[in-house]
Amino acid sequence: MTEILLTQIEADVLFAMEKHRVDDTQYDYPGLGGALRIPLLSPDKREAFSLDVTRSQVNLAKGTSQNRARGVVVLARLDVGGQPHRNPDDSEIGSPHLHLYREGFGDKWAVEVPAAAFPNLGDRWQTLLDFMRFANITRTPNIIQGLFT
Repeated sequence: MTEILLTQIEADVLFAMEKHRVDDTQYDYPGLGGALRIPLLSPDKREAFSLDVTRSQVNLAKGTSQNRARGVVVLARLDVGGQPHRNPDDSEIGSPHLHLYREGFGDKWAVEVPAAAFPNLGDRWQTLLDFMRFANITRTPNIIQGLFT
């Protein structure tokens, strides 16, 4: 797989860009061990994005919400319920943490989760809604909340 490198300005523009669902497909929120890969588009349909949602099969609290651009570039990833993350400068960020694209490092850096953007990390469904708002997914995909969400 070829790595796509972006400047910080390019990544910031892509992150700030509105993202829309491509159609009215309905998706089921993933169960334990499940995953979703949902395509998204910019309003002018020139940029393709995706929303990825994964859940651990073993750890009920562990899950990831991720926004990618250009197929493979992780713009933002929220990791909840997992292990702490060690950044390239050897600093450690506890769990949960938020990965944001950083020029030269991609998604290898994590930061503390901003409480204002994610006020209730214990609620998986609300956290997904908060993540979509954080990633500027303005026409959200039709995700059906499951019984055990």
